[in-house]
Amino acid sequence: MSTWNTVQSRARGAARGRKGSKALEWAGRWGFAAKGVIYLLVGVLALRVAFGENEGKQADRGGALAEVAEQPLGSVLLWALGIGLAGMAVWQLSEAVWGTKTGHRLLSAGRCVFYAFVAWSVLAFAAGSGSGGGSSDKQSQDVTARAMELPAGRWLVGAVGLGIAIAGLVNAIRAGMRTYHKHLKLGEMSRRTRQVVDVTGVAGGIARGLVFLAAGGFAVRAAWVYDPDQAKGVDDTLRSFASTPVGPWLLVVVAAGLALYGVFCFAMARWRRV
Repeated sequence: MSTWNTVQSRARGAARGRKGSKALEWAGRWGFAAKGVIYLLVGVLALRVAFGENEGKQADRGGALAEVAEQPLGSVLLWALGIGLAGMAVWQLSEAVWGTKTGHRLLSAGRCVFYAFVAWSVLAFAAGSGSGGGSSDKQSQDVTARAMELPAGRWLVGAVGLGIAIAGLVNAIRAGMRTYHKHLKLGEMSRRTRQVVDVTGVAGGIARGLVFLAAGGFAVRAAWVYDPDQAKGVDDTLRSFASTPVGPWLLVVVAAGLALYGVFCFAMARWRRV
């Protein structure tokens, strides 16, 4: 066997050993569950916005964490969410280190950084020293304003916004095509379970993609008119759906989709190949 083949064989063996790690498996599954809780709560909060019952709460991650904090044993739940998201970051790191495709490894590295930041903000909130990420709208505007102060910052904001919009569109299309099937243990599901997973995966994935598409579009608009206040976070993006000609019903549909995506994340926590 050539040296290159030997290296490949050892790499595949290491990957198999890594995939067999129970610790990493539980980290990934816990992470999907935590992600599901946040999306489910954001969807519920957005539904309250659509029906005028939001009571001033933000329909974003910060609002979802505030909602958790108000529940019995809220502090314990927040710590569980933070640890779960940290587990997701660790699992994504393992995918970045031991993945077999360069593109996949780069995406996993980016996701690792993202989930590490989110986990840190949630854990800081649980410890009473943070705001859980704060308002996504203010964050978006502040980051956009700082970016525009950089050389060619306007173009940078536009490029990032375009990238977010394209990612949202791609994610929506992939959800409609059910490409997530390749990651699931379909053989372990009953026919009824597969139907439920497909409803939540398709509807939830398309709704999530629409939110990213709209948010990216607002960032591009902010760059075009050179006004950082035009950038919108998750909360303002969701509220913008209620300003369309169909009124709040589009927001109702998107909000319900986000809640369904949360349920889909629970299914991923149970049946995804990790």
